[in-house]
Amino acid sequence: MVDVTSLRNRIKTVFQLRRSLSIVWRYAAGWTAVNAVLVFIQGLFPVAAFYLMKQIVDTVTIYIDSPGQENQNYSWLMLWVVLAALVALFAALSRSFGEYTSSAQSLTLSDKVADLLHEKSHSVDLAYYENPSYYDTLHRAQEEAPFRLPRIVEGLIEIARSVTALLGIVVLMFSFSGFLVLGLFVATIPVAVIRLLYSQKSFELDRAQTEPERKAWYYHSILTDMAEAKEVRVFNLGRLLRERFQLLKKTMREERLELLRSRVVLDMIAQLLDVLALFGSIVWIVSMTINGKSTLGELVAFYLAFQGGLSYMQAAFYAFADVYEDNLFLSNLHEFLGIEPEITRPENPHPVPGTMRKGVEFKDLVFTYPGNNRPALKGIDLTLSPGEVIAIVGDNGSGKTTLVKLLCRLYDPSAGKITADDLDLKRFDPAEWRKKISVVFQDYAHYALTVQENIWFGNIDRPPDADSMKEVAYRSGAASFIKKLPYAYDTELGRWFTDGHELSIGEWQKLAIARTFWRDADIFVFDEPSSSLDPIAEAQLLENFRSLLKGKSAILISHRFSTIRMADCVYVMKEGEIVEKGTHEDLLENNGHYAELYRTQAKHYESPERQE
Repeated sequence: MVDVTSLRNRIKTVFQLRRSLSIVWRYAAGWTAVNAVLVFIQGLFPVAAFYLMKQIVDTVTIYIDSPGQENQNYSWLMLWVVLAALVALFAALSRSFGEYTSSAQSLTLSDKVADLLHEKSHSVDLAYYENPSYYDTLHRAQEEAPFRLPRIVEGLIEIARSVTALLGIVVLMFSFSGFLVLGLFVATIPVAVIRLLYSQKSFELDRAQTEPERKAWYYHSILTDMAEAKEVRVFNLGRLLRERFQLLKKTMREERLELLRSRVVLDMIAQLLDVLALFGSIVWIVSMTINGKSTLGELVAFYLAFQGGLSYMQAAFYAFADVYEDNLFLSNLHEFLGIEPEITRPENPHPVPGTMRKGVEFKDLVFTYPGNNRPALKGIDLTLSPGEVIAIVGDNGSGKTTLVKLLCRLYDPSAGKITADDLDLKRFDPAEWRKKISVVFQDYAHYALTVQENIWFGNIDRPPDADSMKEVAYRSGAASFIKKLPYAYDTELGRWFTDGHELSIGEWQKLAIARTFWRDADIFVFDEPSSSLDPIAEAQLLENFRSLLKGKSAILISHRFSTIRMADCVYVMKEGEIVEKGTHEDLLENNGHYAELYRTQAKHYESPERQE
């Protein structure tokens, strides 16, 4: 019984080829047009070659059948030979030029597909990065798209080239006998059907193996990356991780080989039909020649034509099967490119306030991360006035950093809203709103680029003026170590590339703070800004903090009460709710959760006598 759903999906996949071709035409129209012309020309050469070979053999046969004649004119023979040589020469030249144009097209498309992936990865909401299925989709797109799209083009070129040549050969052969044309189809169709069926099976297996493949490469990254290298050696994890990697790869390899084994068996049966059709046709052509129903030239020409037709028909069917398979895999790219972000620019965005008069307000805010049932934030009411410095403290997982993500519109609230001068943030262009904010995240980035670029990335719209850059480096405390680096602000950082210079974790944090100050924002957010600083560096940062902000608004998130004490107002969070609010002194007097956190930290700095 025919599986209607499966058949419908296969037909749908073929028609989706238009989407892939639109990408090809958009980004490589010139090379595509050149290849199309070459395909047509190259398809004519085989037919011309077979016809000329027939003429050469028949002319030679005439000379052999008329021996002893004086002054035989060999001009016709020489003409056919010269024409055959020219056809062979131009065919070789067109193949060489075609290889260049195909390579240029493939390289162009690979680069453009990578750019499409980067563009989409940058535009999707941060929520997608919390979702394993997103990583599966991204992984499949990254693994397959850059080489599958050029392969589709190459496959279509091969189909066009083979079909063009095949049409001429079929016309040539049909003039001799329709039996040979029928033999071509009998010999090649079974192989093509098998390829199509196993293209679908290969695609389905690949999708099923996506997560195991990602997990295997996760183990690979742990074994090879610098980030985990110390712990892997100290805890002797190498053997365990290698065994897990090998087990996953072995399981996937066996599944893949099982599929290939079943395909090989059917392929061998189909190839047997291929050989039988070929040699059956040879016997039939030879018998026709022996019986005088065809010339020796026709024997040679039609044998070569049948063999060539078989080759071109196989090439066309195989290429079609490959295109079908590649297009199946490219559905991963289309699936990824089809992801639509929810946080988008409004159709008519309201201008972001130049200088805020009322500040930012969180109103009855509720937020639940995608895929979770328990809210991360519940009923949050919080105000940040212009020029005010507030601190947010609480246990790990209480929702402090989540508030910052919502402020930056990396997520939108599940309920409630955030306003700036009484305007909902959703009314602004997200990119324009984010220009008002500068953030040092707790897990700040370490860019394996120059010192200058690490600072400049805080605001790439601002020219990297040397004096201004030195000023923000001085304000963050980074200037003291930058001047000791081999090339100062031109020093490459990290160990990714040759001559890279690694920084200490505290130096990286100072650089992240400098990057934050490089942006002339209205609101500064510091998530654990001194967590990696030594006591002296922390003291210097805090001593200058007010002057560094120069009247800007700021949010401090920290477990260090030395940092928190400088805030105008402290919000205390617990299990996603604000449970206390006030100044440092007021909160200590209230003897609530804040006082408990403070005393827990302070007792480690007091003598045993004072603790008693």
